[in-house]
Amino acid sequence: MTAPAVDHLTLTVTDLDASQRFYGELLDLLRLADFGTVRVLVHPATGFTLSLALNGGAGGRFDERRTGLDHVGLACGSLAELRAREAQLAAMGATYTPIREMPFGWHLNLRDPDGIALEFTVPNAVLAAAYAELREPGLTQERLDVRAREVLAAAGVDAVGG
Repeated sequence: MTAPAVDHLTLTVTDLDASQRFYGELLDLLRLADFGTVRVLVHPATGFTLSLALNGGAGGRFDERRTGLDHVGLACGSLAELRAREAQLAAMGATYTPIREMPFGWHLNLRDPDGIALEFTVPNAVLAAAYAELREPGLTQERLDVRAREVLAAAGVDAVGG
């Protein structure tokens, strides 16, 4: 069997209208269905589906330090695209941190209207090459452990395990 692809993502929110506007503008999503307490948004070209579920105000604001979701990571195709996302967030008046370069690429962190943490990322050449190695036939856990330690060490990143 192969690993399943992500079919959809559902986020619990406090205001369906505000969240639909935010995600619609940010990710170019259209409303597919409205079930009253759940709205289903879709990206027409890719089929990416995001559902927004009303929490009734019971949960308070998002806090990634609690058990559950830490953040949603979204891939960008290039650094230029990531910069365009940053300009889009500024135009939207969204809460975000400027693009930061890390050992394995660049990332742009932001918050939705409920404070849910999102991140746009672009891998650098080192990470892109490492991801390509993952697709090689016959990769074992032992070989993955060795290569992961090598790549992390070369980047000066400490990791536990393996």
